[in-house]
Amino acid sequence: MFNWKRSLKKVSVLIFTLTCIALTESACTTREGKSDTQGSAVIMNMKGAELDNIMNDRAEKEQYLVIDVREKNEYDAGHVRYAINISLNDIERRLDDIADLKDKNIIVICRSGRRSRAAAEILQKNGFTKVFNADGVAAYSYKSLTKVANVRGKQMQALVNTGNYSVVDAREPADYAVSHLKGALSGNADTVAEILPRLPKDKPVLTYCYSGNRSFAVAEKLAAAGYTVINSLDGINEYPDFELIK
Repeated sequence: MFNWKRSLKKVSVLIFTLTCIALTESACTTREGKSDTQGSAVIMNMKGAELDNIMNDRAEKEQYLVIDVREKNEYDAGHVRYAINISLNDIERRLDDIADLKDKNIIVICRSGRRSRAAAEILQKNGFTKVFNADGVAAYSYKSLTKVANVRGKQMQALVNTGNYSVVDAREPADYAVSHLKGALSGNADTVAEILPRLPKDKPVLTYCYSGNRSFAVAEKLAAAGYTVINSLDGINEYPDFELIK
């Protein structure tokens, strides 16, 4: 005789199991891709189109740090706008450079996604809580590629101290007049053409401002004019240890 109660119980168990599986998969999906989990932390996948949108939004991009983990020659050939370069081979050695950003959104990117995945795992194991692995530059045609290099404030100050670079302050002239980095010229995106005669073509240029946005606009114009340019992602308002002079 057919046992309806037993069959109904089996169906209920099956429905419950499938529901749990669906909820688990849903919990592991974020933004536009699936996440990979290890322990309690999560590595989230990010589509190239989404990263492009973030890098083209000045307000939104402030919520992220992009790390290109390819080798320097690959990075120099073209990289996502505002990305800094820490190669996979160097990332463990340079964790102190980004230790203050453990709770910030960190996006790692490479050519195919393999090196960035390995870098994401290193960051995750070292306490970074919001790590995204983006589509590689060979997998997606990024619109936000640039040859302007980016560094953080500490590295920018170290480069200024070498005396081997021209320096451009992209803040308001009144703020420049109060104090600025040693050797800096004042120039924004509208006036940068006026200071070109004072910038030797054979000398790389460092740019900085309040938060990295104005200076990046100047940097792109200088790069288009044939200069090698390094922009500071950390502006005067974000890195308190810049050595300003009057």
